[in-house]
Amino acid sequence: MQPQHQERREDFAYILDSMPTGKSFSNKSEPIVQLLGEEKFTLLEAVPKPGVSLSLGEKVYIGKEERDKISMIKSKIVYDELTQTAKNELPLLIDKIINDSEQKFIEMFNTAGPINIRQHMLELIPGIGKKHLTEILKQRSIKKFENFEDLEQRIGLKRVTELIRNRIILEMRGGERFTLFIRPPKKI
Repeated sequence: MQPQHQERREDFAYILDSMPTGKSFSNKSEPIVQLLGEEKFTLLEAVPKPGVSLSLGEKVYIGKEERDKISMIKSKIVYDELTQTAKNELPLLIDKIINDSEQKFIEMFNTAGPINIRQHMLELIPGIGKKHLTEILKQRSIKKFENFEDLEQRIGLKRVTELIRNRIILEMRGGERFTLFIRPPKKI
């Protein structure tokens, strides 16, 4: 078991952008890739191993063991540091991660609770207001949701994946008081 204070690192990430000669404004001509962590949607910059071929959307191992395509993780980055290519690729990859981990997200809908006496966790997701929240709570007390299709049909929500993605991108951009899906940035 890991100590509570230790942060769990990402083991896998997706390629958002690959810059073979580095950033245009940098003095150092070193290849850089921008990555999206699979577990906590962590945004990272890394150095690929020499001679490897990388493609947008490719899943790569970035854990502590021997890596086949990534030499080193340079740093965590924030949304505003992403290239335009990375920003364009981001929604597609977030959707892929959400759909690949559908049960994890459905479990959140089945178990989420209030943040305080005025607000519920699910209300943080754009498109879910008091009306949808009331119906979600009522329906999940009758029977837990099985998947996104079940949730959409029983509640009358449309495109649950898109609603979750919009919340994740809001959290990435920063300024949100509460985070549901990403690791909150460290306070400086």
